Amino acid sequence: MIHRYLVKERVKGKVVRLRRKPWVDEAIHEFDAFVRARDQVPGEEMQGKWCGSFGREAPLHVELGTGKGDFISRMAERHPEWNFIGIEAQQDVLYMAAKKVQEQGLRNVKLLVFDINDLERIFGACEVDRFYINFCDPWPKKRHAKRRLTHIGFLQKYRRLLKKHGELYFKTDNRPLFDFSLGQFAEAGLEARNITYDLHAEACPDNIETEYERKFSSLGEKIHRCEVMFP
Repeated sequence: MIHRYLVKERVKGKVVRLRRKPWVDEAIHEFDAFVRARDQVPGEEMQGKWCGSFGREAPLHVELGTGKGDFISRMAERHPEWNFIGIEAQQDVLYMAAKKVQEQGLRNVKLLVFDINDLERIFGACEVDRFYINFCDPWPKKRHAKRRLTHIGFLQKYRRLLKKHGELYFKTDNRPLFDFSLGQFAEAGLEARNITYDLHAEACPDNIETEYERKFSSLGEKIHRCEVMFP
């Protein structure tokens, strides 16, 4: 159990504990226009209504584990025609993402402090167009396999929430997790495309780096990526 004054962050593929900032619990309400904080957790009333909360109909893209917001803010800037939701369990971390969204004046982003395990409580069936999972906790111990966000148990949830021909974009620096994930995709009857074990070697111009991606690639770690198609 994590002490209430501590939060988690990954360093070199491992989860470490960082001291919480209690002042964030009040400061985060500066961003209430687009952030649902820990004391404003959405529920079933939002199922099927997220696009309406943006005031328009547009493809809905959801990042699972938004971190400090580099990825989602840059994606939203590049694709103003899409609606984005970023989900992060740690409020202290999401506060930094909220600052970036506000500073960039992005109107197509909403951020939630929320437990990814409960996704089906806040999203309706066939509501999401694409999920992004970037550098999630690898949960390396075998007994923790079900906690990995690419475990078949999670894939079944994503399948129910994604529209027909929905997608999951996955990136990690952890080769064992990537290999495990490819196996889970196959077991779930899903097609993984554009598989790469060294994303940066391909110099993909459309790639948007996350905070972890820059950190790990600077240490010489290879970045693995694939796109998963849901029929």
